[in-house]
Amino acid sequence: MIFINKNLPKILSWSLALVLISFSLIQVAQAQPSYRKGQHIEPAYEGWKRNEDGTVTLIFGYFNENWEEEPNVPVGDNNFFSPGNPDRGQPTHFLPRRNRFTWEVDMPRGWDEDEEVTWTVTSGAGITRTAYASMNIDYVVDTMVIASETGSLGAGTSSPESRSNVPPIATVLGDAQRTAQVGEPIIVRTLVVDDGIPKPRATRTRTIEAEEADIEAAGGTLTPAQVYRARLLRRPSRSTVGKTNGLFLSWSVYRGDGATSFEPPQVKPWEDTRTSANSPWGALWTPSPIPEDGIWETNITFDEPGEYILWGRADDGGLYHDVYVTVNVTR
Repeated sequence: MIFINKNLPKILSWSLALVLISFSLIQVAQAQPSYRKGQHIEPAYEGWKRNEDGTVTLIFGYFNENWEEEPNVPVGDNNFFSPGNPDRGQPTHFLPRRNRFTWEVDMPRGWDEDEEVTWTVTSGAGITRTAYASMNIDYVVDTMVIASETGSLGAGTSSPESRSNVPPIATVLGDAQRTAQVGEPIIVRTLVVDDGIPKPRATRTRTIEAEEADIEAAGGTLTPAQVYRARLLRRPSRSTVGKTNGLFLSWSVYRGDGATSFEPPQVKPWEDTRTSANSPWGALWTPSPIPEDGIWETNITFDEPGEYILWGRADDGGLYHDVYVTVNVTR
């Protein structure tokens, strides 16, 4: 005779609930906490490349753990390179979150390529972090690595189009050394020339295609709105970040302590993945129309006197080109 426990369905339900709760708690425990301010900066070594003349360029970036705070860390005991010159052109104003391939260090001809170069930053309640740069073969960087790591391509993928892409070329029209007064905007005009590769693809188009695939997989039982909401709440499934391809120019502060405003509001060159962020990594970002003459105008206003280095990045989604303007601001 077989005896069936009438409470078995309840027991199984409670067991399943406990398993789900435990799994959820594990996910919460493993999730990375987010902070608006007060956290430190992680300097990052992105890799190296061999130039046509035989010299070597080291490439760096960083991860500012804050979502809002943009710390200023002057070159010195809290922001330096070693060995040799402690100032290798590194930023002293740090934008939020992950900033990849931010700047390059051209090493002198004849340097000891077995030597390790370090970048050390102390910030966020005295926390010190160091990036270690070497010429390990695993750190070789080329255009496909850059496009893949920044999210223009899926990890380990490429195409004839992506392989033929060349970086845009940005040229500041006028002097690269400027003077300004507090509260009075200057106009920076930048000519950007690009080959149109990769072709712009609106995030919304990509999202609709993904929605349709999900609806079909679910047998058509979900409405587009339900699928869209589910996709916004879904945890990332890519091994790298996702980025919408499209040409943009973005100016920001590279060195300088005072508050600075930009008009029109600039596209974020850092990986802001929030849905409504003005960032190519945001879910709903769409590139703005390119000026007919290729010249982008930016009004920049400074709230405090001092010397500022402004950083302009022209980015086509896959590759980039950087330009700089130094501004001496007086009262």
